[in-house]
Formats: sequence, C-alpha cells, structure tokens
Amino acid sequence: MMLKMFISWNWRSRQGIHQRLSTLVAAALLLLVVGLLCSRFEYSMTNIPDHTTTIVIDDTSTQRIKIIHPSKGPGDPPILAYWIFGFRGESKRMLRLLKAVYHPRNQYLLHLLDGEDEETMELVVSLESENVFRAFGNVNVVGKSYAVNYHYMESGASALAAMLHAAALLLRISSLWDWFFTLSSSDYPLFTQDDILFAFTSLPRDLNFVGFTNRTTDQKGQHNFNRIVVDPSLYSKRVTNLHYAVETRELPTSFDIFGGSPWMVLSRAFMEHCIKGWDNFPRKLLMYYANVVSPLESYFQTVLCNSPEFRNTIVNQDLRCSVPINVSNYDNLVHKVRAIFARPFKEGDPTLDKLDRYILNRSQQGVVPGKWCNNIENYSSCSNSTIWDDIDSLDPGFYGQKLQNILSNFTAGKRHMVINHCHGISH
Repeated sequence: MMLKMFISWNWRSRQGIHQRLSTLVAAALLLLVVGLLCSRFEYSMTNIPDHTTTIVIDDTSTQRIKIIHPSKGPGDPPILAYWIFGFRGESKRMLRLLKAVYHPRNQYLLHLLDGEDEETMELVVSLESENVFRAFGNVNVVGKSYAVNYHYMESGASALAAMLHAAALLLRISSLWDWFFTLSSSDYPLFTQDDILFAFTSLPRDLNFVGFTNRTTDQKGQHNFNRIVVDPSLYSKRVTNLHYAVETRELPTSFDIFGGSPWMVLSRAFMEHCIKGWDNFPRKLLMYYANVVSPLESYFQTVLCNSPEFRNTIVNQDLRCSVPINVSNYDNLVHKVRAIFARPFKEGDPTLDKLDRYILNRSQQGVVPGKWCNNIENYSSCSNSTIWDDIDSLDPGFYGQKLQNILSNFTAGKRHMVINHCHGISH
C-alpha cells in the first residue's frame, strides 16, 4: 500500500500539495517507527554483527566488547547450525535448551511456531539480557510466527516447509557451518558441546545422519503415499488438522520413495543441494510431498537415495533416543544409549536437572561451560562475563571420547552406511 501511494503520486499537480507533503512526512515517520520496532529484534534475519557491540553494564557506564569469530581451517572443530523450535507457551523451554547446547562457535536459530508476537518479543528480550549471546552474535530469532502442523504421528507439509525455511535462513546467516541439527523444545542433549564438537571433528564433513526404516515397503507405508492430504496450516493463521481426500493416487514411477526418522543431522552441502542446488529433483519432489502425510519422515531420505552424489554420504543413524524418558531410566539413558540427544522430555522433568548437574555441569540459569570460558572461576558466570577464552579450543572429557568411539563405529566401513537401505517402494 505504501509503494502504491508513492507510485501513484502526481508530482505535476499542485492541487492539495500541502496535504500530500503532510502525508509524505507522516509516511516517513511511520517508516521510522517501524524501523525502530524492527531494530528491537537484535537477532532477526538481518542481524549482521559488527566487530564490536556495546554492552550496558549499569546506568552510568558502558563497556565495548570485541566480537570473537570462530576460526575455520582444516584442523579446527566444525561449526554446527541448530534450528530450535517450539510452540505457543514454550519459549522458556526453548531458552533452556539453547543454553544446554550453546557454544560460541555454532549458529543458532530459534523459531516459536504458532506463537504470539508478545511471546516472541519476550524471548528476544531474554536473549538480549545475556552478554554472551550479544557478544558472539550467533543467536538469531525468526521474528514472525506461523501455523505449523507438527504432530509426531501425522505432521503435514507445513512442518517440512518450516524446516526448509530454517535451513535457508541459516545458509543466509552464515557461510561457515558444517552440519544442520533440528531440535524441538522437548529435546535435550546427552553430551556437552565440547564433547560433540570434538567427536565430529574427525568425521568427513559431507556425512548425513538419517535414520531409515522399511515402513515404506509394507502395505501400511504404501497406503500413506497413496492417500492425498491437504495441510490447511500452509495457508491458515492457526494450526488446523489435515484434510484427507476420498480419492487416492498411484505411486510415482520416476523415482523411488524412502522413509525413516523425522530427526536427522544433515550436511551443509546436502542442504544447499535441497535449497539452492541446480538439480530440479528436490523442488519437483517438494511438489509431490505437499500432499503426503508426515513428509518429514520421507522427504530427505528420498532426496538422498535418489541423488547419486549423496547416496554414499548417508549414515543410518538419527543420533536420537526417542523413547519415553523419566528419572527411573536415567542410568540407561546416560550409560547405554548411543545417541547425542534424547526426547521427548516433559516440561519440568527432573531428569533434565540430573543431566544439567552430572553430565552438562550447567547451572540453573547458565550456559554449559567449556574450554571457551575456562578462565572464569564461577562457571555460572559464563553467560554474563565480558571476557572469554579461546573458542576454537575444546576440552572434551570422558563422554567426549565415548561419543567419538560411537560415531567412529557408526561410520566405519559399510556396516552402518545406508547402501542396503536405499531400496524404495516397488512399483
């Protein structure tokens, strides 16, 4: 509307010139106000950190802190990109999860799906209050919420669209990250970031960790792809249940379908292939999956197995423990589970407190300490310190060595590679 007003302006007409000037001034003031409001989103998509940022220490003084950027070289640890999403009323859970997986090397994108603007603003204000997030400039928040049908059993195309949106934003934010992680507010880490970065350092950066199942090859799996569904959340303001058509459709014949876990760790090269690549197959497949039940359980598996350049980069592991979790099975979770993250945790689950205390060494409101803040006597002060240690150095412990062995076993030889799993539905 503003653009139309300026385009239709008749500069040659003198009639009502004062009214037009008044309108122009009002429009300029409106744009200024909008710009000031938008600037509140310090972690929006347009946030490109300067070399320094001003941190307000008290009402009378300020201190300038130089932003430290991670080193990117052959011997350096990888950089991980985390998409952390939650739903209305879950912003505090998202913030706790962020602090549990935070490291200055990584990139983080938080998205409150189907949330209110006020809650998103509260999340941004909470982030702005932490010196560490402001100083390293690696936490971003999607300022606009929208409806996403993300039910575990029957999610819709809006969930796939949200994940691709997040990956596209992270590709725009940084050109340095190596792997893309998806985390919901009900997830929690079983290792510190120093341990995770250490374990991933020795791996080829093109690996994709994706769990496969044989569900697509049985009768139930074929039925899911024969059905035609519409996800109203693609065009509605609020989450709406899927609509099922009476008619069915034949299975595709130009490509094979594969399925598995909706949780995965994907390489940067593969995400660029899906979003920015010259090959039209990911886009063509996206049109097909717009009418499929739970596309997150099949879309990326199908792209990987139908793309020769990525077939040999797949590891048949989603690195998740997705079983009901409580304090009673805490020992099994920590000592026997071969996963990096566990889910789903309920809000206030005391198991999270045990993980914070005994595994992550995280204080109630702080971030997980690592080599990057070893020079701080009180680890709980890592969040609000103004001086940090080397963010390119790691201090892995016993669990870091354990995770490195787990990942090495996953990727050794062809035992865990997915060569034998790229067998789709027979036509």
